[in-house]
Amino acid sequence: MKILMIEDEKRMADAVSELLHQEGYIVDVKYDGAQGYDACIANIYDAIICDVMLPSMNGFDIVQSARANGLETPILMLTAKSDVLDKVAGLDCGADDYLTKPFQVEELLARLRALLRRNRKDISSTLEAFDLSLNTKSLTLSCTNTNKSIRLPEKEYKILECLLTNKEQIISKEQLTLKVWGYDNEAEYNNVEVYISFTRKKLKFLGSTTEIKSVRGMGYELRG
Repeated sequence: MKILMIEDEKRMADAVSELLHQEGYIVDVKYDGAQGYDACIANIYDAIICDVMLPSMNGFDIVQSARANGLETPILMLTAKSDVLDKVAGLDCGADDYLTKPFQVEELLARLRALLRRNRKDISSTLEAFDLSLNTKSLTLSCTNTNKSIRLPEKEYKILECLLTNKEQIISKEQLTLKVWGYDNEAEYNNVEVYISFTRKKLKFLGSTTEIKSVRGMGYELRG
């Protein structure tokens, strides 16, 4: 599970990040609101922990803008404010849960687990578009026209998951790089092109009429 934490109190952010690492999570930390928002809308995380009081962009604005742009990732807000109106404002702008500082580590972990469980129940195990069906549990890609199936390697699965989820939308190379390799990676820029080529060969093998179109200077788009 991959978690994004947006928190400008560096000591606390690093301590919570280390704790989450010990619990088996992969964690990216952003100490600035605007940088945190950019990471949010990359849509590569399973959950987001977001403080309210942040430099350059506050947590309420981050959540509201991310939701307006279609982000469905569960969000847990952290704040030093305990006033009921602040909690209501956080939930109304799109947060899924709210935790007031100072908090017990056990409660943070429990609330995070609850959000992740709830999110898994809401997500179908199958993504479908045009003549393709992708099983998100077995990583199996099927073509409904030919009844042929193939199990995808992890990186090709992540590419198709992103394209299927955003069918008929242009996805940039940068978005795919973040989705497949994450922020802290040493992937070469042309790695995306290489794995797009591999994925196209899988579609050809299945006899699918769905295509991954290259949009010059912008990225890739899934078309039927």
